[in-house]
Amino acid sequence: MQPVISIEGLTKTYKSGLQALKPINLTIAKGEIFALLGPNGAGKTTLISAVCGIVTPSTGTIIADGHDIQKDYRRAREKIGLVPQELTTDAFETVLATVTFSRGLFGKAPNPGHIESLLRELSLWEKRNDKIMTLSGGMKRRVMIAKALSHEPDILFLDEPTAGVDVELRRDMWNLVRRLRDQGVTIILTTHYIEEAEEMADRVGVILKGELILVEEKTALMKKLGRKTLTLNLQDPLSTVPPELAEWNVTLKAEGHELEYVFDSNLEKTGVPSLLRKLSDLGIAFKDLNTSQSSLEDIFVSLVHRDTGAAA
Repeated sequence: MQPVISIEGLTKTYKSGLQALKPINLTIAKGEIFALLGPNGAGKTTLISAVCGIVTPSTGTIIADGHDIQKDYRRAREKIGLVPQELTTDAFETVLATVTFSRGLFGKAPNPGHIESLLRELSLWEKRNDKIMTLSGGMKRRVMIAKALSHEPDILFLDEPTAGVDVELRRDMWNLVRRLRDQGVTIILTTHYIEEAEEMADRVGVILKGELILVEEKTALMKKLGRKTLTLNLQDPLSTVPPELAEWNVTLKAEGHELEYVFDSNLEKTGVPSLLRKLSDLGIAFKDLNTSQSSLEDIFVSLVHRDTGAAA
């Protein structure tokens, strides 16, 4: 299947000399939800802006649904909807006029039924005649989403779409994303709410200092890099880790009341049985034990720290 987005050799260097994007190669399939993760200043917004034609790349090509974003900008841009971080709307226009006008900008014929359906889905219909300036921040964010979807794009970019919004909007937003994906819309999102990426994404990309350091199918990533943690609630607290436990590299937590052992659950021999036997031999009793799987956030933090450490 031909990818709906194809990026080859994409770089961006500003006149100041700042290299915001190092050579990036990435393909995204139709109907996929792709989450782009990275700390502030990593290049997430620059990458999205380049694909949307807002930022001119220094080198490389970007193809959106078969159209080169630079050579055939208008046709490529018609395929794309963008919800930016910033709330940029005409404060004196009404909700209905703003969303309807946005559809016309892309050369789409009027479709009042589609606009009404969109506004209702985003709980904006009752506010359709209100001026943008009178709306709350959450409602303005809903308007931005409606504008991005007004021309029925096949590709939707969401740049930190739920940052600073209420729980209700976040829930509505992700319900809408699921429905759009079911309709075949490709969705690329950046987010600081890593649990959202963990729940929603098919694949995850991690960008750091302008470099795409990892692209992986989400479940494969968690299986490959995820760690499990065994926590033992001790009967009696320990002041130090006995030297006999050195090979397991365990750590004391909760003022000596907990013993923590991190292991790779994919290995045939995890070390857990032998650790428990050694504890028994040493007469160290525990009241309870539990295991927890690394989250996508844990993996993201470890990747960023590892890469930062390597760069240092």
